[in-house]
This record gives sequence, C-alpha cells and structure tokens, in this order.
Amino acid sequence: MPIADSFEQEERMAMAVKLFEMNRLSSGMAAQLAVTNRVSFLMQLSQYDVPMQDLTLDELESDLSNA
Repeated sequence: MPIADSFEQEERMAMAVKLFEMNRLSSGMAAQLAVTNRVSFLMQLSQYDVPMQDLTLDELESDLSNA
C-alpha cells in the first residue's frame, strides 16, 4: 500500500474515532467513514484510548441489575 493511501486510511480512522467519541456518529456510521466493518472499528478503539461504550456508573449498575 502506498504511503499516501496508508496515511489517508489512518486519517479517516482518526476522524471516525473522534466523531464517535463525541457522539456525533454511531459506530456503524463511523466504521463506514473509516472504510471498515463495525466490529473491526470497535476493536480498534482501544488503540485510541476510546471506550466502546460510554456508560455512567448508574447506567452500568442499572444494566447489570436488569441482566
């Protein structure tokens, strides 16, 4: 892959991650922007120190109690 293509892919991923982190895009839409599938996008979030879900402690406890 040429360097320009590699840089463009990295740039698209970084933009998609940031927009996802800001809750401006869903994970599916962010994956489309990054030209990857949703699962791959979500798995790569840890490389950017971005959680897959942004739950408050109350939301997490509620989810666990309803599980």
